[in-house]
Order: sequence, then structure tokens, then C-alpha cells
Amino acid sequence: MGNMLDYLDWRGDLTLEQAPFNEVDNLVLAQLVYVNFDYVVPPEWIDASVSIREAAERYFHLYSEDRIQSFGHMVRNSVSLLGKVRHCARFANAKLSKFQNIVDLDRTKQFAAMHVELEDGTVYVAYRGTDSTIVGWKENFNMTITTPVPSQFEAVRYLEDTAVEGSAPLRLGGHSKGGNLAAYAAVMCRADVKSRIIEAYNNDGPGFDAKIARSDAYAEMRDRIRTIVPQSSVVGMLLEHEEAYAVVRSNQSLLMQHDAFSWEVMGPSFVRAEQVARESRVVEAALKSWLGQLAKPQREQFVDALFQIFQSADVWTIEDLSRAKWKKVTQMIRALNQSQEHKIVLTKTLKLLFHEGRKSLMDMRENKPPQHP
Repeated sequence: MGNMLDYLDWRGDLTLEQAPFNEVDNLVLAQLVYVNFDYVVPPEWIDASVSIREAAERYFHLYSEDRIQSFGHMVRNSVSLLGKVRHCARFANAKLSKFQNIVDLDRTKQFAAMHVELEDGTVYVAYRGTDSTIVGWKENFNMTITTPVPSQFEAVRYLEDTAVEGSAPLRLGGHSKGGNLAAYAAVMCRADVKSRIIEAYNNDGPGFDAKIARSDAYAEMRDRIRTIVPQSSVVGMLLEHEEAYAVVRSNQSLLMQHDAFSWEVMGPSFVRAEQVARESRVVEAALKSWLGQLAKPQREQFVDALFQIFQSADVWTIEDLSRAKWKKVTQMIRALNQSQEHKIVLTKTLKLLFHEGRKSLMDMRENKPPQHP
């Protein structure tokens, strides 16, 4: 079964006039924003744009193949997508603009977004998901503690500031955290911007805390939020989803299904599954039960302790960890042993998680409904 790259081979020659925008087009654009477009796509404050074809030419002139291969898995795959999209009549002339990329260690914020002006007269606002930076992953964890986190603030600000020009209909979308940002911005933006939103795509991104998920603002946008998750979704099952969601098949297993390139495509649609897999329901129940038993201060202590260990080992990106795996692991173990406070917090919290995991698995085997505190 094909994926989104095969989709471009099959249908990339069809313009949006010949075949309207669909859910797979959404994923293509949500994935494209993972490419590091600094110095390639005009930034937010410049009133200019560049076609995808031109952006690809600039990008491959700026980055050698050896440099591209040094990037993380997610970026390398997205660069391959860029190389294919530039030759497709469906997207080659689409205009990219208003690129913004922020990594703020002090505020624990990782945010990137851009506009894609399509030939059907609509604009797709693409929000990047979590990149390889540790600060990005820490912000993900912080979503379980408080809302909004800095990138959610930024998502609304970015949408309101960049959509003020013109009156084009808007689609918002992103993968992973980017999907959460797209949905959050759609829910929280000003009424004049909200009225222009056709739909907001959350591609295997977390939901929200109950206060937001059950708010009037969310209810107003709920029917326009398109949530898509793979069978063994973990990230997409976090927090609350009040909207309906589509379950799609993946050619990977477990956590690897979060990779959007593994989602199976047939024609203009994803291949559907009836429901999320058993293991996904077990993990969802365990995580929700675990979080339900941790007060906000306990969650904060856990996240701070975990990322202090990374910082102590000079791990700032996933690539830092993978390039010197055993050396970094040794440094993290040493840092953990040097801080009794961090060791107690992490050990106690992870023991609770494993306990809830075993309990959820047993409940599932006995066909008991999940119990959330």
C-alpha cells in the first residue's frame, strides 16, 4: 500500500481545479513545514513569497547532500518530500511565505509555521510539530501541566497577525504538536479570522485539557476540526478530544506509526481502520490514569527533573543523544546518581506509570472499561 510520496506519483499531475483539496494534501503540507526553510522562504515580516519549485531550487543549492544526511530522520524525509513536490503540477506553483522559526530555551518554546498559498485561492497555514530539540520535547511534556504553553500563544498570535491581509479562505494544519497548535489557533483566534477557517487538521497531535475541550469556543469550531490518528496512536490520544477522529492504517507498528510517511494512502484518501488498536487503548488508559494521579506540582517536578538530566549531559537535540549514545547515557546516569532529589522524583513517578500500565493491560484483558481518576 502506498504512502504520501506514492500519492504524489499517482495524483501529483492533477491540479486542484481537476481534483479538490483532500486530507492527503493536508498531510503533505503539514509535513513540508518540517524542512528548515530559514533563508529560503521569506520571513513573516517581509511581504513576499516564493513558489515551492523556487524554494526547492534555493534549498538544494544551499544544502549539500552530505549536509542533508546529517539532519534528523524527520527532516531528511521532509526534504525528500520537497524534492518530489517541486515536480508536481498540484503543488509546484503554490506560494510559500511568512516562515517563522523560533527556539527559545528560556521560555521553553519551539515554534515554526508558514503560509502555503494554493492555486484554488485558499491558504494553508502549516504549523510544525516537535522538532529534534530537547526544548521542543520539554514543551510537549509541559502541555500535560498547563495550557496554554508558549507555542500555543504563538500559534494564535501568528495566525491573527499573518491572516490580517486579504480575505482568502483558510485551512490550518500540522502533524504531532503542530496539529494541536492548528486546532488551538482555530479555537482561540479572533472572530473575523475564525469565520474564514474552512477546517483545521490535527494529524496525530495531542488534544487539550478538559477546560478547553469543553469550552464554548471549542464547541464553535469542533465540526471544522479534522483529527486523524494511526491505529496505534499514542501522541494523538493524549489529553481530551471532544471532536470525532478518523483512524488510518500504518505500515509501521506501535510508536513508529506516529511517522506520517507510514500512513497508508489509496487515491485521494487514507486507508481507514475501524478503531484504534488495543495497545493504543491500553497506553491511553495508562497515561490518563497516571496523569490523573499526579498533581500539577508533581508533574512539574517530574518534567524539570527529567530535562535537568538531559541538560547535565549536554543533550540539546535528539541528534546529540544518537551521535554519542552510550557516552550520553553514561553521563545522564551519573547526573541522576549525583542528585538524590531528581532520582527520587523520577523513580517514584515512573514506578507509578509502570503500575498504571500493568493495571490498564489487565483491565483490557478482562474487558473492563478504563477507570480515570
